[in-house]
Amino acid sequence: MVVFPNAKINLGLNIIRRRPDGYHDLETGFYPIAWKDVLECSSLPASSVATEPELIVTGQSIQGLPQENICLRAWQVLHNAFPSLPPVHLHLHKCLPMGAGLGGGSADGAFTLRLLCDKFFLSVSEDQLEDFTLELGSDCPFFLRNQPCFAEGRGERMRHLPLDLTAYSLLVVHPGIHVSTALAFEGVRPEIPKVPISEILSQPVETWKGALVNDFERSVFAQYPEIETLKARLYSLGAVYAAMSGSGSSVFGIFLSGQLPKPWASAPDNYIFFRQETMTPTIPK
Repeated sequence: MVVFPNAKINLGLNIIRRRPDGYHDLETGFYPIAWKDVLECSSLPASSVATEPELIVTGQSIQGLPQENICLRAWQVLHNAFPSLPPVHLHLHKCLPMGAGLGGGSADGAFTLRLLCDKFFLSVSEDQLEDFTLELGSDCPFFLRNQPCFAEGRGERMRHLPLDLTAYSLLVVHPGIHVSTALAFEGVRPEIPKVPISEILSQPVETWKGALVNDFERSVFAQYPEIETLKARLYSLGAVYAAMSGSGSSVFGIFLSGQLPKPWASAPDNYIFFRQETMTPTIPK
């Protein structure tokens, strides 16, 4: 079985307060995009005596120990609930860069959970599956829905966001910089915004510039001026709205349909570009 875990962008991101449990309350708009990894799951040979799943990763490099990969953690979460779940062979081809603010790792984990449930016909409700994803990460539940959502709390409390951007196109640029989420949080001053993100997102896209902000930009831009320059470049190319996604380092520009620019030839070799002609509001599972 093969699935295609997709990325998301953050439409605004406000850090509201630091919680006693060490997490932060936030508000943001999640919007799915069609930049995808490839994840294949197959059964091990009947002769195999393995008790743990196997994982092969190709494509973009992943930091950290292989045994800590979120796909293997997803298998373990399900195995804890269903001890008869057999070990499997997983092949993850990474197209989404790491440390990019696009939720690529979270998507891989959420898609692994659903893939295993489907492959082995596990009796798991959507609510249970959402609980399993929360064991992997705060924004993992979003990738079970894959529709525009307004998120609060750690990012796990979601409600439908009636936002359709099909009249627009998208350009995402990853500048080859890995931004540490922990380091990004160190430079953020939590505060309640004067205007909630949900209210701003109810207005036309052309009004978002200067109103819809990502609180991480201040600290990340101070550390990596190149990312701030990249945002300015997207505006100079005609974006009606541009911002950093999540804690970075990817920056995206939203353009009117038919005005999507091509990647610039002068970009450094480590830049990765993704173009989406139509920003459909739902990514197929």
